[in-house]
Amino acid sequence: MRKIVLWVACVTQVLVVLDASVMNVALPSTRTELGLNETGTAWVALAYTVGFAGFLLAGARLADAFGAARVLAWSVALFTVVSVVGGLAPDGTVLIAARAVQGVCAAAASPATFTLLTVTFPEGPQRVRAVAIWTGASLAGGGLGNVLSGVLTEYVTWRAVLLINLPIGVITAVGAYALRRRLSGEPRGSVDFLGAVFVTGVFTAAALAVSSLEPGAPINMAVTAAIIGLVLLLALIFQQRRARSPLVPLRLWRNRAVMAGNGATLLAGACFQVAIWYFLTFILQREHSYSAATTGLAFLPLTVTMLAVSTWAAPALLRRYSVRAVAAAGTLIAAFGFGAQAAAMASTSLPLLLAPTLLIGIGGGLLNTPLATAVTSGVEPADAGAASGVMNTGKQFGGAIGLAALATLPTTGGGYQTVFFAMMILIAAAGAVSLAIPKPAPAEARPAER
Repeated sequence: MRKIVLWVACVTQVLVVLDASVMNVALPSTRTELGLNETGTAWVALAYTVGFAGFLLAGARLADAFGAARVLAWSVALFTVVSVVGGLAPDGTVLIAARAVQGVCAAAASPATFTLLTVTFPEGPQRVRAVAIWTGASLAGGGLGNVLSGVLTEYVTWRAVLLINLPIGVITAVGAYALRRRLSGEPRGSVDFLGAVFVTGVFTAAALAVSSLEPGAPINMAVTAAIIGLVLLLALIFQQRRARSPLVPLRLWRNRAVMAGNGATLLAGACFQVAIWYFLTFILQREHSYSAATTGLAFLPLTVTMLAVSTWAAPALLRRYSVRAVAAAGTLIAAFGFGAQAAAMASTSLPLLLAPTLLIGIGGGLLNTPLATAVTSGVEPADAGAASGVMNTGKQFGGAIGLAALATLPTTGGGYQTVFFAMMILIAAAGAVSLAIPKPAPAEARPAER
């Protein structure tokens, strides 16, 4: 049974992470066929991220409340259905709505996969090995999404990048359903659905307000969305102070390491979560006329570099240097890379055009592990899940609001130099915020040695 559990958890995680990036290379073709404008095109990518970020805190508690296998089966089944709806979408509105529901389903499925592993594999080498395989599946999903998106768009159709979820999702949902009787158990908690609705509303209104600031567009939509977002935020604060099981324990807001780490995570997410892939796609396909397949493959050096540095180099550096030192170094390298990317925009050589992405990948890789360490620093075991949920929410929301803002920037002569200079500033700001992360107490300085 454990092999089935591991297979279901890993395939689901690949599906969730893959669909966060699988539309990237397909966006130019999608835009042309459905007649989308700049804002509509951005929302095809934004909708998934906003839905994911808005429901993630509640989604992390669903598995505890209703059983990991049950939640996984139903969320993957719905994810598959809306993937088909998106793949057959007749217009941009249906596609964006389907992507939003996909994101909500992903927010329920992803935490359930990890819970499924922890309740199936006992502590020790077996669980470590299972989690390592699951992590590898997560890392592979993002890179695979870009390559698969390019190949399917080039040789089949952009719709195939969503329709391919049908066979994978059906098999995975059936596998999760088969595990339901053995692993579901009795409900052990409650889920603050009202809080999740408020969070999703705040994130959606904020992203809509920012994305409506496109040059020449009426200001009415942005103002209205901003007011709605502010009202929902106040309602969220009021509701969370009185909730029996708040989405985030109030004591976490008083943890300086958690707050500084999440502030830096949000700013870094504005550059790395969606924006870098989104704008490089249009640079390669629209500005330089490369095919979708070539574009997907062109992302591999950036992906591999970031994963390698994050997995091997960053942990080694953290054994010798502080979290904020490694994070600050990462932001400096990434900022230089974004500036170099802006300068290389006019190059007609693909290797020269993409050379700065290696610096961006090194910098991004040096950021991931230190910030993940910071947001769990000094957190009680009972709050570990909530702290992890806040980190992932900040990352996803940063990606959504970052893309919404960057997509409104003017492009000089059709280029994206302004966008990459803006990302250089954002990642430098992330480095400045990371300097506020306090040094750990001596007892916490080397948690791996305890």
